[in-house]
Amino acid sequence: MGRYSSQLSHQLADLAEVVAGQRVLDVGCGPGALTAELVRRVGAEAVSAVDPSESFIAVLRERFPAVEVERGSAEALPFPDRTFDGALAQLVVHFMTDPVGGLTEMKRVTRPGGVVAACVWSFTDGRGPLGPFWEAAHQLAPDLVDESDLPGVRQGHLAELFRKAGLREVEEITVTATIEHASVEDWWEPFTLGVGPAGAFVARLDPDQQARLRDLCRDLLPKPPFVLTAHAWAVRGMA
Repeated sequence: MGRYSSQLSHQLADLAEVVAGQRVLDVGCGPGALTAELVRRVGAEAVSAVDPSESFIAVLRERFPAVEVERGSAEALPFPDRTFDGALAQLVVHFMTDPVGGLTEMKRVTRPGGVVAACVWSFTDGRGPLGPFWEAAHQLAPDLVDESDLPGVRQGHLAELFRKAGLREVEEITVTATIEHASVEDWWEPFTLGVGPAGAFVARLDPDQQARLRDLCRDLLPKPPFVLTAHAWAVRGMA
């Protein structure tokens, strides 16, 4: 997913109007795709990041020693009120235990008039990065529960969550990421790592079922090398 998500960072930062002189927060920073863009814009000393994963925190501290990195969840951010000019969450809201609570926390730590911004993949129209995968997976297991019911992944829902969190002047746009894959195997390999709902589904399959799923995906994908464009919903609101 990192191959796609890294392309979203500058678009989300543009939407949040992140510029030099601001202090900004990356919520659910992971290994730092968005953090890197924020550091480029405002400098490491003006960036804070938070994530519940110790391993991601360790990676980020090694990559950006001057960034303030804390362990914590979006629903309980370890920062005082009105600390930041902007709080951003890239590909995080749909995995929050309490999305409205997480966005409310982002609003709390953002100064009045500051920007809260987030993006999530579109999973309901086949335009997300995993569209071919889930289509093939449903052919193999029709009753499979995929990611289409996650918070914010359908048009307008992320904006609705922003409004429920008390954010003002809410605006939603579409952002995209385009990746070229040299082969089906290049596209398929990340699914074998057991990461995320898609990886977890693959891990539950026996080798024959995995091969069948890969072949179903191959039938849905363009002839390699091929280019896929993934779409995400991006929303900003004023604290």
